[in-house]
Amino acid sequence: MSLIRLTTSSLLLATISATAAVARENVQVAGSSTVLPYAAIVAESFGENFGFPTPVVESGGSSAGLKRFCEGVGENTVDIAIASRVIKPSEIAICSENGVTDIVEVRIGYDGIVFASDINGNTFAFTPADWYSALAADLPVDGAMVANAATNWTAVNAALPDQPITAFIPGTKHGTREVFEEKVLLQGCEDSGALAAIMEINGGNEEAAEATCMAVRTDGLSVDIDGDYTETLARIEADDNGIGVFGLSFYENNSDKLQVATMSGVVPTSESISTGDYPVSRPLYFYIKAAHLDVIPGLQEFADFFVSDDIAGPDGPLAEYGLVPDPELSITQETVANRTLLGGK
Repeated sequence: MSLIRLTTSSLLLATISATAAVARENVQVAGSSTVLPYAAIVAESFGENFGFPTPVVESGGSSAGLKRFCEGVGENTVDIAIASRVIKPSEIAICSENGVTDIVEVRIGYDGIVFASDINGNTFAFTPADWYSALAADLPVDGAMVANAATNWTAVNAALPDQPITAFIPGTKHGTREVFEEKVLLQGCEDSGALAAIMEINGGNEEAAEATCMAVRTDGLSVDIDGDYTETLARIEADDNGIGVFGLSFYENNSDKLQVATMSGVVPTSESISTGDYPVSRPLYFYIKAAHLDVIPGLQEFADFFVSDDIAGPDGPLAEYGLVPDPELSITQETVANRTLLGGK
């Protein structure tokens, strides 16, 4: 199955009001590169089987997609934002300011963030503390903050391979970056005792200390990847010392090129993520603009189809591609069918 038909709508109809959308040819979706393959699979199948034009699905990152989603209501705004993180209160506020007051939050399943390297290279067994110690811009040493001097993984942890630190991590516009910062860097900072030491240095300001924990070095050993996972893979293919951050599904579809590291002794798999054993996992979402539901042809049907058992269930194509199905999928289906709004409105 081909993944996606990235066409743009050729006909945008009528005019818009300040509060309601106007019918157009396609459902329009934008956002997370992690969720993109799943949305693309659903869009193509929907277009082939339901008599509606294939939805237009575009990437750009969770933050970028939600920004477009929150621009307002009408034919020139997207109907659905796909995201690898939950929408922020600040984003909800921007949405509201622009007239996007009714939002349906839909959790489609789960994905794990994995750490993978060249299939023929060294094998790694990481902890969050290893990644914090390798990538932190500054570290607490003897009551002061000093620039991170580690250049080799053995300097971080003597049990790790003797290999230069070369990390390719998601850029700041990706939802994956936020999960990486919170569940890896911040967790590693806390696990290593650095968070407490930093708080002692800065006079007990926990918020500032957490920000310091998540600040990444800028000396070239850690490289932000603003594109999708294919760019990260290309960087590793060009530098066999590279270790990249990927979504589980991307790794599984490229396991002929990559090997995956354990995290805290756990191998990332669909099972270890669904049970919560793997420590770096996250739910995946899409957000529906409720004002568009009765106006954009096929929007409600597309949303229902996306979370149906046949698509998002354990035996569906999304699970085959790598999505970890949501154990509470039936509740999600009710949310979509009933158009239950974020905040319980």
